Amino acid sequence: MTSSADPYRVMVVDDSAVIRGLLTRALEQDPTIEVVASVPNGQMALTQLPRQPVDVVVLDIEMPVMDGLTALPQLLRLQPGLQVIMASTLTRKNADVSMRALRAGAADYVTKPSSGGELHSAEAFKRELTDKVKALASAARGGGGAGQRSARPAAAAQRAAAPSADITLRQPSSQIPDILAIGSSTGGPQALFKLLGDLKGVLRLPVLITQHMPATFTTLLAEHLGRASGMDCHEAKDGEPIKAGTVYVAPGDWHMTVVAEGTSRLIRLNQDPPENFCRPAVDPMLRSMAPIYGARLQTVILTGMGADGAKGCEAVVAAGGQVVAQDEATSVVWGMPGAVATRGLCSAVLPIEEISGYLRRKVLRSAA
Repeated sequence: MTSSADPYRVMVVDDSAVIRGLLTRALEQDPTIEVVASVPNGQMALTQLPRQPVDVVVLDIEMPVMDGLTALPQLLRLQPGLQVIMASTLTRKNADVSMRALRAGAADYVTKPSSGGELHSAEAFKRELTDKVKALASAARGGGGAGQRSARPAAAAQRAAAPSADITLRQPSSQIPDILAIGSSTGGPQALFKLLGDLKGVLRLPVLITQHMPATFTTLLAEHLGRASGMDCHEAKDGEPIKAGTVYVAPGDWHMTVVAEGTSRLIRLNQDPPENFCRPAVDPMLRSMAPIYGARLQTVILTGMGADGAKGCEAVVAAGGQVVAQDEATSVVWGMPGAVATRGLCSAVLPIEEISGYLRRKVLRSAA
């Protein structure tokens, strides 16, 4: 029996013994993490999984015998609730496979530092990997509280959950918004596919999305979201005008902001310092949009670690705009949405399945 006090148990799956050693050492520098298995391919991972408790699997993509994408659904069937982080080098091919893995049930991904990478890149990778393992392992064990996912049964995620006692909701505005801004991180791609897919054919507003992802991954994310939503969806370009019915994704390593020039609204990209350890970050996007759109700005904060977006949502609410957050039961990690929900910034806190209906009824004024 695994208790919440036990170290988080991790399996590392990579065909390179050197990489397995690097991942193991990086993870075990944290005393709350124990690497309980280290194997070179997906087939051995399937054989090893039933032999000891595992909270998180760090799964390579390209391996002999059985690759990561093939192993993923079998691992999830073998242990429902298992959290899987895909690990790959930063290539378009691997980014596309990682995106497919996210849609197939992987919780998150990490990009391995290049062999010639600088020290700060390796250190950033260690921090990212460790943080994601700890957050997802806590979710796998049913850890509660902001930053973690509860272990409520799946049926609860299908119901309209009332906010808990420590969440105060704001009165929804009667203003119909001119624009939709979305922030997300861990678990975000899956939530974005669901939300925009549910809004397919009815969404006419421009949509700005900041998802914590590196370059190449954001390119692929935009392509996948375009297919899911049926909308024109692309990485934002500096200086381009914001148009109705278009989805703009913040490109990796660039903050995306909005400026007003006369009656036009333009995208501006910058490489100001990371915020909340992220670039792109949600806060700069929302801070720039709040004074321009005021009460006609609708913000949605989806699943993700940390609190990026909370300060930006404070600016949105101060300007008269509205915020909706994904609820804890359906979030992979309830850090970002939990941060805005517990600050009393939201007009609604909803399961991901119900956010599209809320937008259609309360915001778009169209039939649900």
